Amino acid sequence: MMEIALIAAGVLTMLMLLIFAFAGPSEAKAQAKRLDKVKFRHSDSENVKVEAQMKKAMSARKKKNVPIGDSMTKMEILQVRLEKTGNNWQLSQFFYVCGGLFALVGAGLFFQGAPLLLCLFVGLVVGLGLPHFIVGFLINRRVNRFTATFPDAIELLVRGLRSGLPVTETIGVVAKEIAGPVGEEFGKVVDRIKIGRTMEDSLQESAKRLDTPEFKFFCITIAIQRETGGNLAETLANLADVLRKRGQMKLKIKAMSSESKASAYIVGSLPFIVFGLVYSVNPTYLSGFFSEDRLIVAGLGGLTWMSIGVFIMAKMVNFEI
Repeated sequence: MMEIALIAAGVLTMLMLLIFAFAGPSEAKAQAKRLDKVKFRHSDSENVKVEAQMKKAMSARKKKNVPIGDSMTKMEILQVRLEKTGNNWQLSQFFYVCGGLFALVGAGLFFQGAPLLLCLFVGLVVGLGLPHFIVGFLINRRVNRFTATFPDAIELLVRGLRSGLPVTETIGVVAKEIAGPVGEEFGKVVDRIKIGRTMEDSLQESAKRLDTPEFKFFCITIAIQRETGGNLAETLANLADVLRKRGQMKLKIKAMSSESKASAYIVGSLPFIVFGLVYSVNPTYLSGFFSEDRLIVAGLGGLTWMSIGVFIMAKMVNFEI
């Protein structure tokens, strides 16, 4: 038994090292950054100069603002994640759900005859992993809804600015007229301004909460316009057009990669479906995976290899814009 455990631990360690090796820094990204620096240094184009100024402003603002992970505890970061879902969930409710799933899954496996350590391990994985997965899914869904309607909000801002309204008033109009996450976030910005916060700080706090490139572009545009002046309505109109084209590109990439994603989902879920069907027809045939040590180690090794395969397939169909 000890030899099998040592072999399994060695295999898992080797697989983890392989994962860290493949997850290293991208040479293509580093090369692109070097080319951008050369372009900004030697080009005389006005568009390139404006882009260089925006990048300098972004880097300066990053130095001024401490990242959210460096100034907050783990519990505070978890609370921020729960707030990003758009629901009024508390940390106590989250931990109650985690504990309930841990007890339910662990007790179910224990009454099926599984070893105690396996029950604790699987219960811990499900109890901690499933709630975090659901929270992440809700955050991504809300961010996607925000991104889809954000260009409409910017165009409403442009119409308000062209009609002569100040920026703060147009933000309040967006909070009232646009429904969903966009109206909620702009409403929070208006509330912060009413209690004495500056507009830049209010927008920056929403940018930290949302953590989307689209809203960061909007905040940087407002900040640069307040520092250098210019036609804010025209700048925001161009930004809305860029965000719409960005959304169209995302949809095009999603359509082109849908076949590969479907294949990855089928390949990744097929072993679990077959295992469940066989276990439902003949439970004694697969009951050894819950009681015999060698089959437990083999099953964990198979899950590890499948996790690596799913990770590689996810990286292959994930495109950054």
